Amino acid sequence: MATIGTFTKNVDGSYAGTIKTLSLNVKQAQFRPNEKTDEKAPDFRLFAGGAEFGAAWKKTSRENRDYLSVKLDDPSFPTAIYASLVDAEDGYALVWSRSRAAH
Repeated sequence: MATIGTFTKNVDGSYAGTIKTLSLNVKQAQFRPNEKTDEKAPDFRLFAGGAEFGAAWKKTSRENRDYLSVKLDDPSFPTAIYASLVDAEDGYALVWSRSRAAH
């Protein structure tokens, strides 16, 4: 797993922070609460400035810890990036790990 972002939670329920990888450098990313129109709709939408480039769903781990399951996507990406926003010492960490291919 690699930490690719750090976030803090705001009083309005949104999360603000940064995302950085070798090819991505978003200095002002924000998970904004989404008004769900159905149960499959995301709980949050991810923005950089005015551009939306991801979504997140509330989940609970097997260890009974709450987290956000995040999908980052943009036309410049070869494929979507999947990550998790989890509790960290100083706020929240956006962690990514490469999925294992089934053999």
